[in-house]
Amino acid sequence: MQNMDTRNELCKYAKKIVDQGLVVGPGGNISARAGDKMYLSPSGFALEEIKAEEWVEVDIPSGEITDNGYRPSSEVLMHLYGYRENPNMQAMVHTHPSHCIAFTLIAEELPIMFPDQAALVGRTAYIPYVIPTTDLLADAVAAKVNEASSILLGNHGLVTTGKNLREAFYRTQVVEESAKIYLAAKAAGTPSVLTEEEVDAIAALESEDYRIQLLQKMK
Repeated sequence: MQNMDTRNELCKYAKKIVDQGLVVGPGGNISARAGDKMYLSPSGFALEEIKAEEWVEVDIPSGEITDNGYRPSSEVLMHLYGYRENPNMQAMVHTHPSHCIAFTLIAEELPIMFPDQAALVGRTAYIPYVIPTTDLLADAVAAKVNEASSILLGNHGLVTTGKNLREAFYRTQVVEESAKIYLAAKAAGTPSVLTEEEVDAIAALESEDYRIQLLQKMK
């Protein structure tokens, strides 16, 4: 069995996703890259049920399933096209966070409201509703993965990417918290958001050190 470290890491974050209520039942799918292979959740499994050996190995250049007999998630094309489009991407997390979905029912652009959101996520992309599991959705996501690390899917959920599963998972947490904050503020009045200049000022800080410190605190 190849790339057991990657498979075990997927099990770890699959459990975290379920424990935090970011998916319900067999919803959502996650993957990680190891060289020219991606490891993706199998179809029909709740994320917390997947064992290390059950993650489906897919060859990224050819799209061929190269290890076990499990069927990959129905969103396999979304992950595959994403890795092909962005060679620096090492993980993709697709979840159905309730506040993110609620946000997409009333708005498209999630404003940046606080420093951690600016530093860990930045500007969030948006894709209007597309039928799930289709190449249309896969193409739409692939077109955004070099533009943003977090993509809201209208009436559907959220896709985050990162240089590892931890980064992609933390971005999922921060975007869901951002959507929750926005909805609460909107219910009470007009949300106060950071200006372009304020967002750029955060980006101009020792940004990598700032991100590293935040990630360490979030362990």
